[in-house]
Amino acid sequence: IGDTNIDFIGMRRPAYIISAIFVVLGLFAATMMIVGKANLGIQFTGGTMVEGFFDQKVEVSELRDALARGGFEDAEIVQIAGRPQPYTFLVRVKVAEGETQKAQSVVDLIKQYFPNNKFNLDSVHEVGAAVGKDLKSDTLIAVALSLLGILVYIAIRFDFRFGVSATIATFHDVLAVIGIFYLMNVEINVLLISAILTLAGYSLTDKVTVYDRIRENLKKFHRKADFVPAINRSINEVLSRTIMTGTTVLACLIILVFVGGPVLRDFALALLVGIVIGTYSSVCVAAPIYVEWEEKSPKRFRSQ
Repeated sequence: IGDTNIDFIGMRRPAYIISAIFVVLGLFAATMMIVGKANLGIQFTGGTMVEGFFDQKVEVSELRDALARGGFEDAEIVQIAGRPQPYTFLVRVKVAEGETQKAQSVVDLIKQYFPNNKFNLDSVHEVGAAVGKDLKSDTLIAVALSLLGILVYIAIRFDFRFGVSATIATFHDVLAVIGIFYLMNVEINVLLISAILTLAGYSLTDKVTVYDRIRENLKKFHRKADFVPAINRSINEVLSRTIMTGTTVLACLIILVFVGGPVLRDFALALLVGIVIGTYSSVCVAAPIYVEWEEKSPKRFRSQ
């Protein structure tokens, strides 16, 4: 995109307002998840798992359409490979409190829509709410550990201030995606959590690139007056790289959203939204946080 001279640090106040909205929304969504008020997947809420196989070929899309027409729009369907019977499926459906005979309803519905293709029931498993509660706790621990790992890595590789700034910015990205998906009423499941952790890794890589250029340019300044221009210059110098990397990834994700099928759609959509927010935070959040902290520590600046 050529040489740019955008005053990103000068625009940090409006960016803080936008980011504050994202963070508040994300914290609210996370709270709703913890108390079970969000659209949580079967892994978090508990449910019924039905496993069986067909005598003849059945596509996942056909089985999904049949279950959706029967009222199981949120059913999760996995075709199990490596079995003697090639058309073996695992169907997971949510079970509301007090509901019974859900597994039998699923089996009856499958037999109704595939009358000429026998469905052989192998097993039925119940996933209790206690398991879902443990999984929610494990998910929060996984996200917290990933952010801690980012803090430690950046602190060792660059500087403690960089580490804290990158961790705050990455936490901002995670909360923003959770909040947006909560507003969209997208189901929060393990696949979405995987996308969020993947996003954290991508976001870190993007911020490391910006921080590395900042570190190089900071070696050249000797006065406090040079500090903000050095930060702005660093962001502008890597802006082309940041935009091109994000655009390349977005091109792949847009394809997955539209042709990846129902299983991959939410995963790809979470990454798509996250990449946009992560790119924004690398430029408008991570570096400004570092500037705010550094400007409050005048002893860090060398004398003229």
